Amino acid sequence: MPANRRTVLKTSMAAAAAATLPGKAAASDKPLADKSVLVTGCSSGFGYLGALHYARLGAKVIATMRNLPRPEADKLVGEAKKEALDVHIVELDVLSDESVTKALAEGERIAGGGIDILINNAGIGITSPVEIQDMEATKLIFDTNVFGIQRVIRAALPKMRARKSGLIFNISSQLGRVIIPASGHYSATKFAVEAMSEQLAYELVPQGIDVTVIQPGGYPTDIWKKRNVYTQALRDRTKADLIEAYGPMAAQMGQEDGSGRSTDPMDVPRAIAEIAAMPAGKRPLRRAVHPGRKPQLAINEVSAKTQVDWLGGSGFGMLIKAVHDS
Repeated sequence: MPANRRTVLKTSMAAAAAATLPGKAAASDKPLADKSVLVTGCSSGFGYLGALHYARLGAKVIATMRNLPRPEADKLVGEAKKEALDVHIVELDVLSDESVTKALAEGERIAGGGIDILINNAGIGITSPVEIQDMEATKLIFDTNVFGIQRVIRAALPKMRARKSGLIFNISSQLGRVIIPASGHYSATKFAVEAMSEQLAYELVPQGIDVTVIQPGGYPTDIWKKRNVYTQALRDRTKADLIEAYGPMAAQMGQEDGSGRSTDPMDVPRAIAEIAAMPAGKRPLRRAVHPGRKPQLAINEVSAKTQVDWLGGSGFGMLIKAVHDS
């Protein structure tokens, strides 16, 4: 096994143009040409915007969402047709093993083989103090944000491994590294995504597959409105005395609409596309995305140093250093 992913590149230059991103289109305005991209959660937000962005950069995009048919899918198809973009809508519900298996098979059929770039974007938020998070809410958010990613990754990896190439993006959050009171189990799920992604990155070094965690800050997308639906349902089934016990932290449950944020949600698709266009083995494990404060950066730095200091000289050292030497 090579000491790091850069060595892989140096010793396989003949295959690099075909097996790594961006390939022959690196110097063009279509850096994702000839690449297949599967994105989950494309009904709105980063997923919707990203599907169009990656297609504009030349990719064949498999844009997935649940509960088809739905107006959001029709809108996305309409936007793609206006620009003659290569976007395909496939139904995928990350809560269902059967749906994920079927969707990945269809995506791979459309792609003509394994998926080149997988973007695990689907996720939800449910906010409140931890005690108020009943088991219904807890199971739903973990099933969506953590187990959903696990389902999709397991379905996509066999063909990626067979080709010894691929790229996986998992959408985390600033709150996957830092914690805000009353954010429910959102941070808990995103902390899990961070750990799962980093472990996966180490394990896939010998397979030639990169993993990058995207850590967005707050952006004005529909996630706030959708979060309010879940949070209001939780509030409606919670006893009044428990709501009252937490005072202001619980009083605003289901009322956050994301207003007042002027940041551009396109920051996230742009960051993903930029990283995808990097040579394999040189992509960062994590990318914080937001024009404002990024409190997670210090944690990212100390975490990487700790991993290398702890395991760099062990039998896992080559894997650890390969990921952190990107």
